[in-house]
Amino acid sequence: MGDLGSGFGYVMKGQRWVAGHGRWLGFGLLPGLVTLVLYAGALVGLAYGADDVIAWVTPFADDWSSPWAGLFRGFLTALLFVFGLFLAVITFTAVTLLVGQPFYESLSEEVDRAEGGEVPQSGLPFWRDLWISARDSVRILVRVTLYGILLFALGFIPVVGQTVVPVLGFCVTGYFLAEELTAVALQRRGVELKERLALLRGRRMLTLGFGVPIGLAFLVPVVAVFLMPGAVAGATLLVRDLTAEREPEADDATAAGPATAPGDGAGAGRPGVPLTLEK
Repeated sequence: MGDLGSGFGYVMKGQRWVAGHGRWLGFGLLPGLVTLVLYAGALVGLAYGADDVIAWVTPFADDWSSPWAGLFRGFLTALLFVFGLFLAVITFTAVTLLVGQPFYESLSEEVDRAEGGEVPQSGLPFWRDLWISARDSVRILVRVTLYGILLFALGFIPVVGQTVVPVLGFCVTGYFLAEELTAVALQRRGVELKERLALLRGRRMLTLGFGVPIGLAFLVPVVAVFLMPGAVAGATLLVRDLTAEREPEADDATAAGPATAPGDGAGAGRPGVPLTLEK
């Protein structure tokens, strides 16, 4: 339970950090506002066009007697809009981070600089950082979708589907949301997706304590816009402490012999790449 409380502490620390650095709060709001406008436009378009889409995909209902055709298509229209709203909620953070890549990377760097110590840099061109971020976001969204389908199916189990499954759903959402937010700071440190997930699994309760409260707040996109800068700042503070915990292991590995980082070499030679997180 201690790690759960510590995780929530990073949520509050991040919000306090941006509140004390007003310029960065305003700076970090821009990507969220842009994404919110895009999503609002898409949802309005879906609301106006859903009837036509459903009518197009259900031509077999044209000959149904009233009121069954209307009820059937009305149900499918509502279901389509709810599904679109669900996609908007689970993808909002990933898209906002992608749109605001340079904004949030600068914010994360400023947190590192203000807190003292090294300010890691990926050493990669902007387009390369953007590609890695987009690729990893798609991978995470695929995982979230698969878990979502599984939990949706389990939701039909009596009692369990109405009690345990929603809790598991929030935990899954919070875990992957924490991964997306910490990716900003960890990508600058050259840590690949596989290592990021392993790092967070090693402190699962801490990760959930950080990600679940943010996930609950982010259910309202307008709230997500205003909390996003603090969430990135809190994730950076979390990453600083997690990587600091691994430093003793790095010293032991150095004493035992030279360390070689496996993989395709994408992280080799990058400034700020901690061998402590490479396996």
